[in-house]
Amino acid sequence: MEFSMIIVLCSTLLFSCTPLAYAQKVASPPAPTPTPSPAPAPSPPYVNLTDLLSVAGPFQNFLNYLESTKVIDTFQNQANNTDEGITIFVPKDDAFKNLKKPSLSNLTQDQLKQLILFHALPHYYSLSDFKNLSQVSPVSTFAGAGGYALNFTDTSGTVHLDSGWSKTKVSSSVHSTDPVAVYQVDKVLLPEAIFGTDIPPTPAPAPAPDTSPAADSPTSDDSAGAGSAPGKSPPNSSYRINGVGIWSQLVLAIAGYGLVRGNPQANIPTNFPLDLCPQQSELFKVQ
Repeated sequence: MEFSMIIVLCSTLLFSCTPLAYAQKVASPPAPTPTPSPAPAPSPPYVNLTDLLSVAGPFQNFLNYLESTKVIDTFQNQANNTDEGITIFVPKDDAFKNLKKPSLSNLTQDQLKQLILFHALPHYYSLSDFKNLSQVSPVSTFAGAGGYALNFTDTSGTVHLDSGWSKTKVSSSVHSTDPVAVYQVDKVLLPEAIFGTDIPPTPAPAPAPDTSPAADSPTSDDSAGAGSAPGKSPPNSSYRINGVGIWSQLVLAIAGYGLVRGNPQANIPTNFPLDLCPQQSELFKVQ
């Protein structure tokens, strides 16, 4: 009787614990911990092109054209409100002063606007990018393609630009931080779409002055010795003077001798010239 009571009690405990164990097994797993999302990339700093060109260099003429044609608004929007960025080629003030032909004063307002748009590319390019860009030239500008395209070449790290009318190079980097690149150029870029394809030939550079030394000119010493035999020094001037004096004395002696011989009354020895002038006598004997 006691044994059966124990069996009933154990069975009751077994059945009462089974639902609890099963409930623990089928309980839902804990919710995974959410991973933090990465912070958004910081937006590029805002670049004010007007302020940049005002303080970066002598670009006042180009800035005046940007503002008068309203192209500054186009460039500013491209610089700060697009993912492409912008690359601008800015001529120095001297480039506008040195531009004689063709003149910009004859352009219409629309042509002048296209001219200024021609100085920018609708994409950011660092200096190292131009090496690859030169392989796909011509490159379209903000003004368009075709007659508004630019050719680029990279020569040992120096970027050269060619618009047909203008051949220049990037002389310095004013600002080059994505998304804005501003490069200084030495000439105003003139598109063929405005000025035509009848480009005057580039004048040949002036010949360099001849700096080679002139051929050796004879000196006074050389000219003096030119008439003398090689290896002999020119005759001494005192020697020539003495020779002239001896000959003059000889002539006078001969003349005097002739006068004495022609005057028998003169009491002068017949050997007068020869005895008084030993040098002349020697010369006379030779004669």
